[in-house]
Amino acid sequence: MKMKNNAARKAAVLGLLTALAILFGYVESILPINFGIPGIKLGLCNVVILIVLLYFGWKEAVLVSAMRVVVIGFLFGNLFSIAYSLGGAMLSILISALLLQTGRFHVIGISAAGGAAHNIGQILVAFLVTPQIPLLWYMPVLMLAGLATGILIGIVVWNVMRRLGSMHDPQQAE
Repeated sequence: MKMKNNAARKAAVLGLLTALAILFGYVESILPINFGIPGIKLGLCNVVILIVLLYFGWKEAVLVSAMRVVVIGFLFGNLFSIAYSLGGAMLSILISALLLQTGRFHVIGISAAGGAAHNIGQILVAFLVTPQIPLLWYMPVLMLAGLATGILIGIVVWNVMRRLGSMHDPQQAE
């Protein structure tokens, strides 16, 4: 019976975190923050995704992220924005999970690498969708933006983890 209770609790927590990620996506869509460069956003949703990765694992992070991308894409974007976001999100989770697994990186470094990987994933999708457009000139700008926003998101996640106290050890999440 305890396993079912734990599974139900896990599903409920992941559902709440998915809703929070969607809410953060909505908030970000209405905030008048303009970095002056098309496609650059703060990535508030990634606070939730990184926390899910740290406390539950990569499979759960992929699930929450995919659900967030699809819902936000249908509410505020289109099929292209969903494709770009999915490409970026999945590569970001992959890189972040690999770095986390080594045990050698701080959450801020993992987040920074994930931010850069997200932008690489989006550029890869752009190459698949519009291969005739020279996008390589845009890569350094996106890499710097991804690193900067990733560092900011990592600082937020690190502070959230510190405040969670007894749940601080991500390895004890399951």
